[in-house]
Amino acid sequence: MNSMTQKHVIGIGETVLDILFKNDQPQKAVPGGSTFNSIVSLGRAGVPCAMLTEVGGDHVGDMICNFLVDNGVSPEYVCRHDNVKSHITLAFLDEHNDAQYVFYKDHASVWLDGKLPQMDKDAVVLFGSFFAINPAIRPVVGNLLRTAHESGAWLYYDVNFRKNHIVDLPEVASNIEENMSLANVVRGSMEDFDYMYGLQDGDAIYERVSRHCQTLILTDGPRSIRVYTPDGCETYPVQTIETVSTVGAGDNFNAGYIYAMLQGKDDQASRIEMAQQWSQDVCRQIGNNISDELVATIKKFESA
Repeated sequence: MNSMTQKHVIGIGETVLDILFKNDQPQKAVPGGSTFNSIVSLGRAGVPCAMLTEVGGDHVGDMICNFLVDNGVSPEYVCRHDNVKSHITLAFLDEHNDAQYVFYKDHASVWLDGKLPQMDKDAVVLFGSFFAINPAIRPVVGNLLRTAHESGAWLYYDVNFRKNHIVDLPEVASNIEENMSLANVVRGSMEDFDYMYGLQDGDAIYERVSRHCQTLILTDGPRSIRVYTPDGCETYPVQTIETVSTVGAGDNFNAGYIYAMLQGKDDQASRIEMAQQWSQDVCRQIGNNISDELVATIKKFESA
């Protein structure tokens, strides 16, 4: 499709090795990270993608770079740092297959000193989590995002603010607000905005976000998705499914939304429908990315 061939997606975010546990037993180890998961799924669907991130010069870093290549994502902007250990995350699945995380990483040690992507009007930029607001790398990330915005790129900001970073809010709040002001779409959960603003009302959250960005996608676990724009609020029910793991649910929601946009779907209903399809697909398996079955369906549809 013409819209697919003209655009390329650049992900900006952290990368970890996710080790998933069920009943305290390891089930699978797979490279992950919020933006990383989204970009890999888009790469698997045939979208031209690249990932800006940093990893160690260790075996885990090799695994991560190989995983990107194997899934159609360029590792050109992955900063490799010798004598540094790549980040590890343990994800413990509870009885509902929701994950509780333990992180083994040092945000203060992150730095970006490698090749950076050129931003232009054909770029779609996906960014989020603490990586997008980390003071240690903000000069680089902030400059890239501003350049992307000024060049006419399309930016999608997934807030993904974790409880353990509440103590950092005084230092990073201005970065969050700038990210929102640069984005075409902001996506966040009720939990994110509760941690950041102490708000639990969707309308109040949009009033706060709309000072910076006019389009907000507000998710709330199994409850309805709300999309706020200046025209009002539309709600979309969430289908109840049997889950195996919810680790990549939000990340693949983002990927599905972007994929729908790249296919020329301009209405929010079509984008949210595809976002949910991708999210539900990843929840039916142990892993962070869309399944081989969904990839095959996508490629069959595109070749038709």
